Amino acid sequence: MELLVATAIGILTAGGLYLVLRLRTFPVILGMSLLTYAVNVFLFTTGRLSVGAPPILRDGVEVYTDPLPQALVLTAIVISFGMTAVVVMIGLGAFLGSDDDHVDDQPETDQSTSEGQS
Repeated sequence: MELLVATAIGILTAGGLYLVLRLRTFPVILGMSLLTYAVNVFLFTTGRLSVGAPPILRDGVEVYTDPLPQALVLTAIVISFGMTAVVVMIGLGAFLGSDDDHVDDQPETDQSTSEGQS
């Protein structure tokens, strides 16, 4: 079970990093979403991976799950949804303003000024 979850976290992280390094707006947004999913699954697994265990320590129960990571994951889901909505609006505004969705900071050189300087 632990190997399966660790592999899933690794695949989500690798896919998210690959998409974040793309030069288009939409893949960057998807990559950030995949990275937040990977972090959420990682936070959830820090509370122990046990099936049917109570979230509170009781008398006679040796295995329990920690409820704090579950609360952190719920908070992280809300934050990531808000972050995704803001980034989508910023990307949409940039696309509508320039009719291009490239994510690069390279200034465009004007051919007439570069030819006149040589």
